[in-house]
Amino acid sequence: MLTSLKPKSLWTIFNQICQIPHPSHHEQMITKYLVDFAQNHNIECHLDKVGNILLRKGATEGLEHLPSIALQAHMDMVPQKNEDTQHDFLIDPIKPYIDGEWVKAKGTTLGADNGIGLASALAVLIDPEVKHGPIEVLITVSEETGMVGAFGLQPNWLNSHYLINTDSEDEGEIFTGCAGGVDFKSTFAINYGLIPEVHDTFLRLSLKGLKGGHSGCDIHLGRGNAIKLLVRFLVEYAQDIPFRLADLSGGTLRNAIPREAFAEISLNSQDLAKFESIIKQYQDILKSELQRVEPNIHFDSVKISQDKLKRVLTTEHQQKILNWLNCAPNGVIRMCDDMPTVVETSLNLGIVEIKENQISAYFLIRSQVDTAKDAVVATLISHSQLTNANYEISDGYSGWTPNLNSQLLKLSEEKYDELFSKKAKIMIIHAGLECGLFTKYYPNMDMISIGPTIVSPHSPDEKVNIKSVEKYWLLLLAILKSADKLK
Repeated sequence: MLTSLKPKSLWTIFNQICQIPHPSHHEQMITKYLVDFAQNHNIECHLDKVGNILLRKGATEGLEHLPSIALQAHMDMVPQKNEDTQHDFLIDPIKPYIDGEWVKAKGTTLGADNGIGLASALAVLIDPEVKHGPIEVLITVSEETGMVGAFGLQPNWLNSHYLINTDSEDEGEIFTGCAGGVDFKSTFAINYGLIPEVHDTFLRLSLKGLKGGHSGCDIHLGRGNAIKLLVRFLVEYAQDIPFRLADLSGGTLRNAIPREAFAEISLNSQDLAKFESIIKQYQDILKSELQRVEPNIHFDSVKISQDKLKRVLTTEHQQKILNWLNCAPNGVIRMCDDMPTVVETSLNLGIVEIKENQISAYFLIRSQVDTAKDAVVATLISHSQLTNANYEISDGYSGWTPNLNSQLLKLSEEKYDELFSKKAKIMIIHAGLECGLFTKYYPNMDMISIGPTIVSPHSPDEKVNIKSVEKYWLLLLAILKSADKLK
């Protein structure tokens, strides 16, 4: 029933987007939808070599004198689901529904990040009620997994001097700067041995029910990292039980706070009652420590067949792995001096997995300050070297430096005040926005980022506030209609 919401054109398109599988790196179907959309509405359409799409439409009659403005969104979404949800992101549609003041999805991420922004840009192109000057709509690929589209953007493609990024997640806030980021992967070889003869019981430990969320926007909220919490249990609380570790995993994306983590172990049945008692004790401890931010945390164990455990780690490598992960840095490193409520530097331990004979940990480091970002990378290098681990560092990307003299920013502030009789907040977001990369090709481009209120993006708890979508839409239209003030 999304089409019953206002603005109707935006919600109708968003509902269509939800029906099309579009996780990162699997954007063939959404690309076809966008190309067909352009053809069906007689809109100029171009694709570059990495798969980005540029749509162009002339001005509404009588507004040809207005400067061209580019609207920008990304076409991919983060594919996350609850463990008990049956969903294949490559073929199944997202199932959105209205829950009071919010739109949510059944058991999966909603894709409001950045589906609402994409829908708003497309709605501008076809809604007969919208008045605008010349419009460009830039739609990038695989933003959520390293800003692939922005890195590979075709140079000199855009004609517009002004750009509105639609990937922000707090209505009433106008973003004019963002953090840079870099990926760090640490890997080391592990050795296996035989299951001890005295071990006749085999368990799968599951730490679940955490909120997770965006590793930039939500990193300061104190939410639990499932990987860190499970490792803490194995190191601190289970140390007196002679268990052996066979497998350890947690998280699925380096830019999402891990909601779940799992371990498979062997132990002697004589220790089972004590071990289960410690599990319950630890769950109570976590509920006490994190009761305000993680009310649904759940930690338990189930017996599994020995057939699933062919081998266990050697005691040396088990201890090495657990110590390595237990001392891995994670979370907020520093807040901004000029904006104390904004995170300056952070890192997220997003994924841990064991494959074949090696364990890998994936981190995402973010910072508004490149040298501070480099300092965290140096910390992780030291962390890797202490265990003789190999490491890989991505090229990374710089942040978007704020321009408080931006004409587009001033117009947006003015229109927000006129529409809602209050001041918009001027913000820097602790996340990677593609604006930072666009400055490489368009160093003088005037940019802002706006969007509706989206809670818990990158997790199955993702939801978008309905009223905030309407307010975001009204602001966007007001900016476009008053673009003559940008000259």
